Amino acid sequence: MGRIVIFTDDPGWHGKQLRHAFASRGYTGEYVSLTDCSINLDSSSLPVRIPGFESSLPDAVFVRGVPGGSLQEVVFYLDILHILKTLGIPVYNNGVAIERSVDKGMTSFLLKNAGLNTPLTWVVTDRKEAVGIAEKELRQGYKVISKPLFGSQGEGVRRLEKMTDLFWLTSSHGIYYLQRFVACAGRGYSDIRVFVVCGHAVVAMRRRGMSWLNNVARGATCEAIEMDEALSELAVQATEVLKMDYAGVDIIQAADGQLSIIEVNSIPAWKGLESVCNINMAELLAEDLIGRYLNQSRPALERVGS
Repeated sequence: MGRIVIFTDDPGWHGKQLRHAFASRGYTGEYVSLTDCSINLDSSSLPVRIPGFESSLPDAVFVRGVPGGSLQEVVFYLDILHILKTLGIPVYNNGVAIERSVDKGMTSFLLKNAGLNTPLTWVVTDRKEAVGIAEKELRQGYKVISKPLFGSQGEGVRRLEKMTDLFWLTSSHGIYYLQRFVACAGRGYSDIRVFVVCGHAVVAMRRRGMSWLNNVARGATCEAIEMDEALSELAVQATEVLKMDYAGVDIIQAADGQLSIIEVNSIPAWKGLESVCNINMAELLAEDLIGRYLNQSRPALERVGS
């Protein structure tokens, strides 16, 4: 039986789903934290030490979580992923994809540079400059979103709506990441999560937030939606720019109908998605990883559901 590492600090429901999907295809899914790995460059052992894999490296790696920490710690965790890929071990998503998406500034640049629609964005280190940008936006009638450069699930995100809000504008580790707020079409607050696997927009859902934050972790409700060509194509293009095996692409439709990418997640959750869509994402992801990287006789996605 083959062996696949699932890098995670908290396997939870997603880890169990992946382990079951891998087992049904002849592979054990083994949970490992990147914090327990090390690099050893003497000549008597493998260059990467992974608990439980002292004598041989895994067949593949599925990245379900990268721990936070200091810059040096995060760089080290990504080094492990880069080294494994260099050694010929499939890493899903690999270090490059995760680097590009975990850094919101780089994500915004790459999307904009590729001609994909994304909100106006500024990343600065000087508070006076950040306040000036926000003041100008507010005077023009726009709201401004302030986010940590690194972060997920809405943590540390603020919306500046009036001049007095500027008092609360603070940096995140010395960086101000500001975006023009895009109001969604229709009533209330919502955005769209498109799940993309291997260049295919597989399924989409609308997330309706209790406030302007539409994260499921913060109480947003989910509903399945049909994808049109424009929505599907935009999501796929985003993953191609960021070189991802799979991703959750968050898109908002403005009142004028224009679609705008607000975030691309390289380690997306899918429990909320499965609650409204008749699809087993873990099975699909396992099939893609194994079909494309470990059994290259035929494309993985062609076999899904067969």
